[in-house]
Amino acid sequence: MGPHEGRSRAAAFPLAAALALTGGVLAGCESPVPFYRPGEGSPDGPVVGLGGPAPYSSVRPGTGRSGPGDGARAEPPGDGLPGGGVPGSRGAAVPPEGGRVYAATGPGMIAPSARGIPARLYVAKGRVVDVIDADTLRLVGRLRTGAAVSRVVPSWDLRRVWAADRANGVLVPVGPHGGGQGRPVRAPGAAGLYFTPDGRDALVLARGPRRVDVRDPRTMLLKASVPMPCAPGHADFTLDGSALVTTCTSTGGIARVDLAGRGVTGTIRLPDGARPGDLRLSPSGAVFYVADAVNGGVWLVDAHRFALLGFVPTAPGARGLAISRDARRLFVVGGGVLAAVDFATRRVTSRWPLPGGGSPAPGGVSSDGTVLWLADPTGLVYAVSTRTGRVLRKAVVTGRPAGLCVHPQPGRYSLGGTGLYR
Repeated sequence: MGPHEGRSRAAAFPLAAALALTGGVLAGCESPVPFYRPGEGSPDGPVVGLGGPAPYSSVRPGTGRSGPGDGARAEPPGDGLPGGGVPGSRGAAVPPEGGRVYAATGPGMIAPSARGIPARLYVAKGRVVDVIDADTLRLVGRLRTGAAVSRVVPSWDLRRVWAADRANGVLVPVGPHGGGQGRPVRAPGAAGLYFTPDGRDALVLARGPRRVDVRDPRTMLLKASVPMPCAPGHADFTLDGSALVTTCTSTGGIARVDLAGRGVTGTIRLPDGARPGDLRLSPSGAVFYVADAVNGGVWLVDAHRFALLGFVPTAPGARGLAISRDARRLFVVGGGVLAAVDFATRRVTSRWPLPGGGSPAPGGVSSDGTVLWLADPTGLVYAVSTRTGRVLRKAVVTGRPAGLCVHPQPGRYSLGGTGLYR
């Protein structure tokens, strides 16, 4: 459990070491995984406006302005699909009731391309990425990186995961079936990895200099770069997929990037010394929710006009976000608290204390929607009930976890980041 864990001799590159699998078998480099273009059609359902006054604090006190509603009509239940993530998650696929943005991310709605992938927890710990069986909580693999991996991100087609190392400026592909590791790709300053909804481009949020690199989603070869007015950290996409919205922690703002024109089309400076973390698009596609650790809550930003709407206080230290499987609640993590915000009312409906009072990194909601997986820097990986807030399962790992990825999760494709699916 010490700083010496994960030391390995990298042969030709910091992340070119082997993945040690159970039983002492070493898997070598595997061939590039085939890349698949988007399927036809869309399961998105029509939006139903909720109306009524906004039960959140207005940006301009006394105006009483409210943003667009976040409710939506449910689609009829789909066919049963195998789930994944925790015991009991193998159930019928249920389209979420909360809205069209997440209509394909309901319980059990695992994409065909990911149905055969075993449910795994990827725990990024700097020099080492632990691979844990999500059902048994046993260590089944260990990716020895020799560098500082802080994020593990599923590819757009869900057929591999990428380990991102900002310190050494590389991305490494790993096959989730057998754990084979591909060749590292140079990506200087990579702080985050995302994929356009159409699957044509990978977007690497980079620092030093500040920019968004547009890359090939399969090979990660550079296509173009978009200069940014700030260092991007987390991101999400607008409803039509035409723009990327990023948070800028150091400058306390957010920025919008037009993907077709490859340029910045708007910026917002958040009030009161804000320090934005993660952000999520509401189920209706009308509002972005932006976590703010300094003010202890989430800012609401009109996704169409790109204007500030208001603020919902949750708890000091709010940093990480996740969407419930029914797309009705937003989970806000930080400051030793897990808070649940109802999208329809924009009110906090639950506040639950977390073990040790820390600020764990969210890894994603289980396929059946019953638990949210979190990783604490103290070395604890645990599952919290999305109904009661109780810790249901936990595993102690060595080192200091910096990031967590639950894979696979429901959705037609991955948009990257942490648990960002459509």
